[in-house]
Amino acid sequence: MSLFTGQSREQLRRMYSEAWRKYNGRQPLEPLEAQVAAVIAEHPEYMPLLESGPEALSADYTPQGGRENPFLHMGLHLAIREQVATDRPAGIAQIHRSLSKRFGDPHAAEHAMLESLAETLWDSQRCARAPDEQRYLERLRAL
Repeated sequence: MSLFTGQSREQLRRMYSEAWRKYNGRQPLEPLEAQVAAVIAEHPEYMPLLESGPEALSADYTPQGGRENPFLHMGLHLAIREQVATDRPAGIAQIHRSLSKRFGDPHAAEHAMLESLAETLWDSQRCARAPDEQRYLERLRAL
């Protein structure tokens, strides 16, 4: 189950922006907001977007446009962190530890893992089935 199930694209993006606003204002954060703010803090390239207002939050990010979707990127980080924290699929926490050691830190390991997660989710959507956890783990082990 996703951290963000049932939210529209606009609601999700507003949640990122609000979490970042509260973090910068040193206001209390809900646990999920703290997780979001931590991911944003590791991506200074996205900070101006989140601080620029509602028009930036409504932008379309398509492969044809040649721009990476910052919300997808940060969402994949959050998904990997949730997977590692729960070790689901079983074995991902160990893979993450190994990659963290190899790449020098957990954030760099997540970056290495992002594409494998995105491919797994894409396959799942394209074939209208649940994500293949074993294939996902195979992709991660191949890194």
